[in-house]
Amino acid sequence: MILLGVDPHKSTHTATAVEPVSNQQVGSMRIEASLADYRRLLAWAKRWPQRKWAVENANGPGRHLAQWLIARGESVRRLPECGGNGVVGGLVKRRP
Repeated sequence: MILLGVDPHKSTHTATAVEPVSNQQVGSMRIEASLADYRRLLAWAKRWPQRKWAVENANGPGRHLAQWLIARGESVRRLPECGGNGVVGGLVKRRP
């Protein structure tokens, strides 16, 4: 299982893939907040057949992406805004 944490902003979103047992980052991707790049993000994520998404601030800048992923059958957990910490599935990682 891979957890894909998304840090959304108005014009870009950054996704980080984390192996939850070791809390090791296995990939990262930054995209524009556009439908074309949502498709590119999902294609990138498909390298991990067993995956779950954690979208920060899914009632704000992450809402459109979260709804788009859910509409495509993806498992999405909506997270509140982290306020400076990256949170993926309960795992906390400080941003540099």
